[in-house]
Amino acid sequence: MILDVGDIIGITDAFVVCSASNTRQVRTIVDEVQHRLRDLADAKPRSIEGLDGSTWVLLDYGDIVVHVFLAETREYYGLERLWSDVPRETLVPEA
Repeated sequence: MILDVGDIIGITDAFVVCSASNTRQVRTIVDEVQHRLRDLADAKPRSIEGLDGSTWVLLDYGDIVVHVFLAETREYYGLERLWSDVPRETLVPEA
Protein backbone atom coordinates (compact mmCIF):
# COMPACT_ATOMS: atom_id res chain seq x y z
CA MET A 1 0.00 0.00 0.00
CA ILE A 2 1.20 3.52 -0.72
CA LEU A 3 0.18 6.32 1.65
CA ASP A 4 0.54 9.84 0.23
CA VAL A 5 1.71 11.70 3.36
CA GLY A 6 3.57 14.58 1.66
CA ASP A 7 0.94 17.25 2.28
CA ILE A 8 0.78 16.40 5.97
CA ILE A 9 4.34 15.81 7.14
CA GLY A 10 6.44 17.50 4.48
CA ILE A 11 9.64 15.48 5.07
CA THR A 12 8.69 12.68 2.67
CA ASP A 13 6.14 12.24 -0.08
CA ALA A 14 4.96 8.71 0.53
CA PHE A 15 5.05 5.71 2.80
CA VAL A 16 5.15 2.32 1.12
CA VAL A 17 3.75 -0.25 3.56
CA CYS A 18 3.98 -4.01 3.12
CA SER A 19 4.20 -7.09 5.29
CA ALA A 20 5.32 -10.70 5.36
CA SER A 21 4.40 -13.72 7.43
CA ASN A 22 7.85 -14.37 8.91
CA THR A 23 11.12 -12.51 9.55
CA ARG A 24 12.96 -14.33 6.76
CA GLN A 25 10.39 -13.00 4.27
CA VAL A 26 10.70 -9.50 5.78
CA ARG A 27 14.44 -9.59 5.19
CA THR A 28 13.94 -10.92 1.63
CA ILE A 29 11.54 -8.07 0.82
CA VAL A 30 14.02 -5.54 2.24
CA ASP A 31 16.83 -7.03 0.14
CA GLU A 32 14.67 -7.00 -3.01
CA VAL A 33 13.55 -3.38 -2.49
CA GLN A 34 17.17 -2.31 -2.08
CA HIS A 35 18.27 -4.33 -5.11
CA ARG A 36 15.54 -3.03 -7.43
CA LEU A 37 15.82 0.61 -6.41
CA ARG A 38 19.58 0.46 -6.80
CA ASP A 39 19.32 -1.16 -10.25
CA LEU A 40 16.36 0.83 -11.60
CA ALA A 41 16.97 4.26 -10.07
CA ASP A 42 20.53 4.12 -8.73
CA ALA A 43 18.97 4.85 -5.33
CA LYS A 44 20.44 3.93 -1.96
CA PRO A 45 18.62 4.34 1.34
CA ARG A 46 19.65 7.28 3.51
CA SER A 47 19.11 5.09 6.53
CA ILE A 48 17.83 1.66 7.48
CA GLU A 49 16.25 0.88 10.84
CA GLY A 50 15.09 -2.39 12.39
CA LEU A 51 17.18 -4.99 10.57
CA ASP A 52 18.24 -6.66 13.82
CA GLY A 53 14.78 -7.86 14.79
CA SER A 54 13.24 -7.78 11.30
CA THR A 55 9.73 -7.25 12.66
CA TRP A 56 9.55 -3.67 11.30
CA VAL A 57 12.25 -2.51 8.90
CA LEU A 58 12.24 1.08 7.70
CA LEU A 59 14.12 2.10 4.54
CA ASP A 60 14.39 5.88 4.18
CA TYR A 61 14.93 6.97 0.58
CA GLY A 62 14.09 10.63 1.24
CA ASP A 63 11.01 11.14 -0.95
CA ILE A 64 9.82 7.63 -0.13
CA VAL A 65 9.95 5.71 3.15
CA VAL A 66 9.42 1.95 2.87
CA HIS A 67 8.01 0.11 5.89
CA VAL A 68 8.34 -3.69 5.78
CA PHE A 69 6.46 -5.32 8.63
CA LEU A 70 6.01 -8.73 10.10
CA ALA A 71 2.23 -9.20 9.63
CA GLU A 72 1.33 -9.10 13.33
CA THR A 73 3.56 -6.05 13.88
CA ARG A 74 1.82 -4.22 11.02
CA GLU A 75 -1.55 -4.99 12.56
CA TYR A 76 -0.40 -3.88 16.02
CA TYR A 77 0.95 -0.47 14.93
CA GLY A 78 -1.75 0.17 12.33
CA LEU A 79 -0.05 2.78 10.15
CA GLU A 80 -2.97 2.66 7.75
CA ARG A 81 -5.29 3.53 10.64
CA LEU A 82 -2.96 6.27 11.89
CA TRP A 83 -2.80 7.83 8.40
CA SER A 84 -6.45 7.09 7.52
CA ASP A 85 -7.03 10.62 6.20
CA VAL A 86 -4.36 10.55 3.46
CA PRO A 87 -4.79 9.39 -0.14
CA ARG A 88 -3.71 5.80 -0.69
CA GLU A 89 -3.14 3.28 -3.40
CA THR A 90 -3.15 -0.47 -3.03
CA LEU A 91 -0.50 -2.29 -5.04
CA VAL A 92 -1.27 -5.53 -6.83
CA PRO A 93 1.64 -8.02 -6.81
CA GLU A 94 3.14 -9.03 -10.13
CA ALA A 95 2.05 -12.41 -11.45
